[in-house]
Amino acid sequence: MSDHPHAPAKPRGDNVQLPTDQELVLKVIPMPGDCNANGDIFGGWVMANVDLAGAVVPARYAGGRMATVAVNEFVFKHPVRVGDILSFFAKMTRIGRTSMTVKIEVYAERFGTQGEYAKVTEASLTYVAIDEHGKPREVPRKIT
Repeated sequence: MSDHPHAPAKPRGDNVQLPTDQELVLKVIPMPGDCNANGDIFGGWVMANVDLAGAVVPARYAGGRMATVAVNEFVFKHPVRVGDILSFFAKMTRIGRTSMTVKIEVYAERFGTQGEYAKVTEASLTYVAIDEHGKPREVPRKIT
C-alpha cells in the first residue's frame, strides 16, 4: 500500500497467482461507459462477460446450439475499476445428459501495477444443449 494519504487502497487478495488448471477464455478492459453510479464497473457488465466466457468451453461439447439455463453461484469479491485488464478463466465441472456446468474465475490486473492480480469474481453457470426448436438435446460425449 502507498503511504500517500489519497492513494486508493489495494483490495485484499492482490498479487494472487493465476490458475494453471483452467483455460484463459477471454481478456477485456472495462471502459468508463461500463461504470455504475458509484464509479465502479457495473455488476451486470461483469455478469454478461462471465456468461460469454463461460460458454467457450461447453460450446466444444455441445455440438450445436446451447443456452444459459442457470447461474448457480456468482460472487463479487472486489470491485472492478475502469482500465483493469480482466482475465476470465473457465473449467468444465460437470457434463450431464443435456447440460454442462462451468466454473469461471475473473482476475483483475490493475492497469498501473501490471503483473499483480486480484481475483474479483467467481461464478458457476449451467448451459444446456438445445435443438433447432430450443428444446434440450443430448450433449455429445466427444469434443467437436
